[in-house]
Amino acid sequence: MRFVEPITLTGTHASIEPLGREHEEALARAVADGELWRLWYTTVPPPEKMGQYITIALDMRERLDAMPFVIREKSSGEIVGCTRYFNVDAANRRLEIGHTWYSKRVQRGPINTECKLMLLSHAFEKLQCIAVEFRTHWFNHASRTAIERLGAKQDGVLRNHQVSADGWKRDTVVFSIIDGEWPAVKRHLRYQLERPR
Repeated sequence: MRFVEPITLTGTHASIEPLGREHEEALARAVADGELWRLWYTTVPPPEKMGQYITIALDMRERLDAMPFVIREKSSGEIVGCTRYFNVDAANRRLEIGHTWYSKRVQRGPINTECKLMLLSHAFEKLQCIAVEFRTHWFNHASRTAIERLGAKQDGVLRNHQVSADGWKRDTVVFSIIDGEWPAVKRHLRYQLERPR
């Protein structure tokens, strides 16, 4: 039995569903909102490469026990982004949440907070993880701020951690939430969602 199984998680604002090939067209539309692939420090695909992106994600699922998801906005029924459990270490009950991106129109709204709450709840409460990691590019300041706002703590910086397709060397900032911190982080995320906007 796999440590991470396909699941659907449903909240007030969004649902998280296993990624499939049938999502290609909807994800191509979602990524076009904001031209997310133009951010040089991310690996978000342009619409014409969405099929290849899905192929790689599904291959990670089969070979590496990763679990890629799409994010559906409940009010419109539209697919508005992607996220993934990966770097799964079942023996040590750890995983990473990443490969996350959202259409521009839903950024800075409640969807990301709610999705992180659902993914973290599943990781800590169902899978009994002892730690969940987040990683981002040193220059992705918006992502670093968002990860800190979740309640994750910075573990450190992996210098010259990865080489991008165009040859740039990436410094990766690593954050984590550990199981003893989860109750307070969960309360904090619920508070953020319940606050008037």
